[in-house]
Amino acid sequence: MKPPRRAPHGPRAPIALALPALLAVAFLLLPLLAVLARTSWEELLGDLSAPATVQALRLSLLVSGWALGLSLLFGVPLAWMLARVPFPGKALVRSLVLLPMVLPPTVGGVALLLAFGRRGLLGPWLEGTFGITLPFHTSGAVLAATFVAMPFLIISLEGALGGLRPRYEETAASLGASPLRVFFTVTIPMVAPGLAAGAALTWARALGEFGATITFAGNLPGTTQTLPLQVYLLLQEEPEAATSVSLLLLAIAMLVLVALRGRWTGTPSPRRSATKAPGETDAGTPAGSAADTAAPAAGGSWSLDAEVCGFNQLTLHAAPGTTIAVVGPNGAGKTTLLRALLGLTPRSRAVLRLGEVEVTDLPPHRRHVAWVPQDGALFPHLSALANTSYGLRAQGVPRSESRREAQAWLDRLGVGHLAHRRPTQLSGGQAQRVALARALAARPRLLLLDEPLAALDQATRAHVRHTLRRHLDGFAGVALIVTHDPVEAVSLADRVLVLDEGRTLQDAPPAEVTRHPRSPWVARMLGRNAWPGTATGDGLALEGGGTLVTAEPLSAGTAALAVIAPEAVAVHRTRPSGSPRNIWPGTVREITASGSRLRLLITSKEAPDLVAEITPQAAAELALAEGMPVWTSVKATEASLVPR
Repeated sequence: MKPPRRAPHGPRAPIALALPALLAVAFLLLPLLAVLARTSWEELLGDLSAPATVQALRLSLLVSGWALGLSLLFGVPLAWMLARVPFPGKALVRSLVLLPMVLPPTVGGVALLLAFGRRGLLGPWLEGTFGITLPFHTSGAVLAATFVAMPFLIISLEGALGGLRPRYEETAASLGASPLRVFFTVTIPMVAPGLAAGAALTWARALGEFGATITFAGNLPGTTQTLPLQVYLLLQEEPEAATSVSLLLLAIAMLVLVALRGRWTGTPSPRRSATKAPGETDAGTPAGSAADTAAPAAGGSWSLDAEVCGFNQLTLHAAPGTTIAVVGPNGAGKTTLLRALLGLTPRSRAVLRLGEVEVTDLPPHRRHVAWVPQDGALFPHLSALANTSYGLRAQGVPRSESRREAQAWLDRLGVGHLAHRRPTQLSGGQAQRVALARALAARPRLLLLDEPLAALDQATRAHVRHTLRRHLDGFAGVALIVTHDPVEAVSLADRVLVLDEGRTLQDAPPAEVTRHPRSPWVARMLGRNAWPGTATGDGLALEGGGTLVTAEPLSAGTAALAVIAPEAVAVHRTRPSGSPRNIWPGTVREITASGSRLRLLITSKEAPDLVAEITPQAAAELALAEGMPVWTSVKATEASLVPR
């Protein structure tokens, strides 16, 4: 019995679309088949080895090589400007770049002649001052080929640069690398596939240039007669030889396109899962390693004094060794604050002093402010060791010394055995440790961590959190950690800075923020019920209607936030009697597990949504289920009011 035939993957093309598509392929393929069919294979070798053909081939390679070199010299900076720098007239410049691609080549040749010819705009000056004559000279052929081919490089490279996240370049700058060093050590290596694709297309286009060359530089054998021009002449005198030379150009073009296919598309290779070594934990640390040994402080101590204006408007003062957790809802300005301290955003500006050094007017690479983005932003073309030593090398530390110090930092963080792996060969926890080692190795005075543990699983996060705490204890500067995790804020920070719309709502030790959160968002982040309202004589008038009685009311008229712990909410099947001052009917809308307890979301028409936390045994005794009507109560002593 024959096995059933597998259905083809993907949708079938409708006939109305498939037929025109096939005709288009046939239209493109037929001329190429005609060249193959009309080639005299017996005379092919003789035609290609003819002295005139060899001479034209050498000249074509010379012209296309120079055109590629000039395109790289001038086109790469222009592509970077178009992709990275906003400036007036940018759309016009991009249109000028595209113009040679849509302009008829002969018109391009006429334009070059009017610009650089003996009677052109610059031609007389070039000839009189430097003795340079471009028309009817090999240099003219190079100029014409560059004019028509350079746009291919610029467009390809601009697209690659547009797909490269600036975070890598910004991270390199925070490690002390100058803009030029960032360009050559990070930007260019990371867009190498796009650059290679653009260079190959540029070279192939320059090799096949005809119209602009013959119009501007003429058709002089040995001087400007390239292969395409020779084909044009042979077609009039020796059509069979012209077909042979055309086949050569066709073969070269096809080889370039085949080489580009897949290999130089610029798409990143898939991330490979790291293979754990024997004895290696989920956090990427070998068993029994010294990962938790605190790093020694180096280079003195550095306090933080910052006045931030713009979207963020706040003041920061911190002594050396302080760790500040920055929390707040999305859009509160947390990342903008970090970027302002780095000097990377126009939205906010920080008047910044680190220790006794004023760094406000210094560029990012001279501030000694290291940044660890959420994903680590490890440079994919460098090993873990090279990543870690990058900041030291950018600051002028000799290669051998920087590698020794980088290896020491990797060893302290328990990933020294992974020094020669690339980022794609590291697990999430390993990559995060390498990113932290890279930042600490750069000898920063201020350390900025943007949700450093957010991408890790729970088991790995616990290991990395413990290691991070030990190393922050030995850090001689100030560290700011953006986080949405209350455990991270409490376990890692000495202070918690609560932001909302760029302003400071609260700046206090974690215990104080936990007991008396002044932000509904922070209260909910900590698992508390947070109800805003206005203080009355005996409690709080809630914004959505209703009242809350408290044991310690504030002055009447004060804008306040009522904070109620979920475990302080009692749940009943019938209206309770006794001491509770606050009683509301409601409906169980959601039941979720929270560790060894259950969290209930209860809605009511008489009070805001309320989260209660009870034991599974209590839930079973009450026979609770979603949609069931219940009563909730809160004692006046269990509700605390915080001024807003």
